[in-house]
Amino acid sequence: MPHIIVKIWPGKAEDKKMQLAEGIKDLTVKVLGVPETSISVAIEEVLQEDWSSKVGKTDIIDNDKNIYIYPGDKTKESK
Repeated sequence: MPHIIVKIWPGKAEDKKMQLAEGIKDLTVKVLGVPETSISVAIEEVLQEDWSSKVGKTDIIDNDKNIYIYPGDKTKESK
């Protein structure tokens, strides 16, 4: 605990994805106070043309109660 999933468009270099995963891990340790050995981070690539149906609808619109930051920089409080 926790397992964190990041969805991005394809094309980012492996070293950038690793840097992102390490940053997420480090911040999770700092904020949640969990040991780094308990954290897993997955990065899933989703094609741009599939983003609306595979991420926008299912992960954002239909999952509104679990979203804390929305596209366009709106937070849950400002929505």
